[in-house]
Amino acid sequence: MRKGENTPSRTGKYGRLPVRLVKVRGKVVVRLSKERKQALTTLASNLGLSFKKWDLLNTALTHPSFCAEYNGGDLPSNQRLEFLGDAVLGLVVSQYLYETYPEMDEGQLTRIKAVCVSEPVLYSIARKIGLGNYLLLGRGEERAGGRDRPSLLADAVEALVGALFLDRGLKPTADFLLKYIKNRVRLIERDRLILDFKSRLQEFTQRRFHLVPTYHLIGTKGPEHRKTFVTEVRLQGTVLGRGKGHSKKEAEQVAARAALKKLLSGQVSFPTDRTGPEA
Repeated sequence: MRKGENTPSRTGKYGRLPVRLVKVRGKVVVRLSKERKQALTTLASNLGLSFKKWDLLNTALTHPSFCAEYNGGDLPSNQRLEFLGDAVLGLVVSQYLYETYPEMDEGQLTRIKAVCVSEPVLYSIARKIGLGNYLLLGRGEERAGGRDRPSLLADAVEALVGALFLDRGLKPTADFLLKYIKNRVRLIERDRLILDFKSRLQEFTQRRFHLVPTYHLIGTKGPEHRKTFVTEVRLQGTVLGRGKGHSKKEAEQVAARAALKKLLSGQVSFPTDRTGPEA
């Protein structure tokens, strides 16, 4: 032990403790055992991450129940990192949705974001990366099944995001998150209760051009039990978008979304005073 360090007992309720607090030059810092450091290194490697400050990653995975049973609660828990990670997660998801879906209005973006940052989604991410295996839990929480508790694991994901943001910055954090969030967004897109592109397109064309779009089935592909429908949406005879789906309604939604993208990007326009039935 170096001069100036004050090291508490390395054994306790947990036997050999994975972490300990030491005082260096009057400042209390966290020291990781060799085994704990190896476990965190394995987790980071599995996730394709690299940390400069391993104590940040450790804190992100330290539940308050562990702190309460160790050294009177002086060991930092993941609650502050959870607070920060929640904000970073919201920013990353909001920016991704804003840049990727220009055809969506504020209400649609808000609903998708709410799903993406919800407890079930974060819990599924935690399960996918095996985060529960690396948590430091109190004995009571361990016995109660805390390693697979949805709320606990969702909080740990937020804390992990906070730690990664502090250690590596925003871009690596966003790259890590979007690996798991993008697929979830694609699943949400299929839910027409959340994303009704047909209604959005009709509102847009009526307001802007005083015209109503129509949908035309132009073909089907595949066997009867797995048929794919191909649909075009037209405005005054001009094809605005084409979509495929396993039902006519799904194909129309895809076509409407494509049309919105084209209209909002200025790729096609109509005089606002044109009236009359669509050809």
